[in-house]
Amino acid sequence: MRTSLKPKYDMRFLFSCLFIMSFFSVFSQEETKPKIEPIVKIDSLYREDQFYFSITYNLLTQIPEGLKQNKFSAGLSAGFLRDMPINKKRTVAIATGLGLSYQNYFQNLTISKMPDGGLAYAVSDYNDISSNRYRQYLVDLPIEFRWRNSTYESYRFWRIYGGFKISYVFSNKSVLDNGEEKYVVKNNPNINKVQYGVYLAAGYNTWNVYLNYGLNPLFKDVITTSGQKIDVRTLNAGLIFYIL
Repeated sequence: MRTSLKPKYDMRFLFSCLFIMSFFSVFSQEETKPKIEPIVKIDSLYREDQFYFSITYNLLTQIPEGLKQNKFSAGLSAGFLRDMPINKKRTVAIATGLGLSYQNYFQNLTISKMPDGGLAYAVSDYNDISSNRYRQYLVDLPIEFRWRNSTYESYRFWRIYGGFKISYVFSNKSVLDNGEEKYVVKNNPNINKVQYGVYLAAGYNTWNVYLNYGLNPLFKDVITTSGQKIDVRTLNAGLIFYIL
């Protein structure tokens, strides 16, 4: 008696199909894991603490008759400013800091030594001198009022900074060469050790124009040999750079 094998093979085929279908079903149900982006923390309480560097052309104002400048009288300064915002958007602030300055002046206001050790001041003709210059080194204490349209997302912005600066002259030197003698005067006692003035800086991003005007005289009560009072003040004009 023969037995048919067809139902047996049909059942095997059916189970095989079910197994394959369940295998693909498991893979199709797997979910793709979402990509995790790093969280970038933005500091909305930023400050514009900055290092600064300036280069200027130095002028003398309120000069006596006949006083002139020649060559390029250069000035350099550098320092650090601490920013203290005073409004919610942090676009208005007050800043204080500390810096150093070097100022050089080429002019015809000569300072020479007299036999008794005193100092003689004169406005000389350039034909009578070979070279004449005065330079000083200062410690600066600036305090300024700041406006800028900065945001915590951008380091490029417009600014207008105005302030008041007190400076202490810790070293000064004048050198006069009249072709016959050379006079070197160090730490002239007639120089105002404490100098103060107002300044303004304005511009965009790193580049800014800079003006500083001295409010008190460079010299104390000094009169030239011709009887003119020396009441000169300093004016520094140039560029100032801010670096975060």
